[in-house]
Amino acid sequence: MQENTHIEVVSPVRSFRGSVRLPGDKSISHRYAMLAGLAKGTSKLANFSTGADPHSSLKCMEQLGATVRDEGGAVSVTGVGGTFAQPAGDLDCGNSGSTMRMLAGLVAPHAGTFRFVGDASLTKRPMERIRGPLQQMGARIDLTEGHAPMTVHGGPLQAIRFETPIASAQVKTAVLFAGLQANGLTELKESVRTRDHSEHALRAFGAELERDAEGVRIAGGQTLQAIEATVPGDLSSAAFFLCAALLFPESQLVLDDLGMNPSRSALLDVLVSMGLRLQVLNLEEKHGELIGTVQANGSADLKGAEISGSLSAQLIDELPVLAAVAPYTRTGVTIRDAKELRVKESDRIALVVRNLRNMGAEVEELEDGMIVPGGQTLHGGVIDSGDDHRIAMAFSIAALRASSDTAIHGAEAAAISFPEFFPLLRQLGAQ
Repeated sequence: MQENTHIEVVSPVRSFRGSVRLPGDKSISHRYAMLAGLAKGTSKLANFSTGADPHSSLKCMEQLGATVRDEGGAVSVTGVGGTFAQPAGDLDCGNSGSTMRMLAGLVAPHAGTFRFVGDASLTKRPMERIRGPLQQMGARIDLTEGHAPMTVHGGPLQAIRFETPIASAQVKTAVLFAGLQANGLTELKESVRTRDHSEHALRAFGAELERDAEGVRIAGGQTLQAIEATVPGDLSSAAFFLCAALLFPESQLVLDDLGMNPSRSALLDVLVSMGLRLQVLNLEEKHGELIGTVQANGSADLKGAEISGSLSAQLIDELPVLAAVAPYTRTGVTIRDAKELRVKESDRIALVVRNLRNMGAEVEELEDGMIVPGGQTLHGGVIDSGDDHRIAMAFSIAALRASSDTAIHGAEAAAISFPEFFPLLRQLGAQ
């Protein structure tokens, strides 16, 4: 456990109630920032994510020649019109694997040398998965034992046909961003369909691409035009509050302007199967993304879930919080085929298991997941976030129904994706 970190004490509550509009979706904010930086003209992006990670993307775009301004509730990005400048120094991605992997694909077609660095956590995460396809296209990429620091030696690229070896929206995006600027038609095949924010974002900025059940095709040589857009509320951030609502029969939670992208709706399906009563009060489409207002109510009967196969890939970001609330369910939660959790900001499998045990839970650790029996009572405990935002937030939700206070060590990690998390948690939790 890290010393000199912030400790947030979370007390048990009786219910979870209120209405809130969440900060902009982190995944969409990343993509809008990068494409706006490459495009011609000035994009205005309202409700841009307040998380640190998408702001790492904005800072990198500034280093590449774009102009970024905070206009109070919105971000404006004046793009380079198709040609990035050679950065004066390293492109610092902070804690953001999304920035490093996706931006590598965007800069690879540009002449120059681009060195990517990040914090201690990011330098442990695998980058070989993007080097493979980008080098097939003609870029040269230097890694340090498969990790960052990473140097991209850019230049003219050739289109490829590529089948993703793992389910990763970041790898897909790196290839599509490179293919947008390559010579020829880039074809990408996915065995498991991943979230499609990149496809929608590319179309919003004026690119043409084709999508079918097997994959995506994009022609090179296309130019992008600036847009005005409002980023929908972040569904991955909403997952924590929806799980909190699930825990209490008296809960009533309303989330306004929430992103409802069908490629991420598996979370809502799972929560409903576990007992969450969910109503979508209105639904509209903007720039290809569905946005709705959601009302969620708890249930007296918390059912468990079995998550495996392609569902694990679809829920990879939400698995920690589903596991954290699993002891309170009637039949427990089993997670398999989620080995990717071990190479996130932390080894999320090991940390979830350790922290559940710190709160008195029985849990079996698997190489690719875990088995958390239901019908358990948790006590307050000391939680090690491992400097991982999703671990800090997941166990803050588990703490709401514990028998005593819980101390979240490294709570400041929540700011990576959701700086408003703890104030909103206190606002919505009824003592």
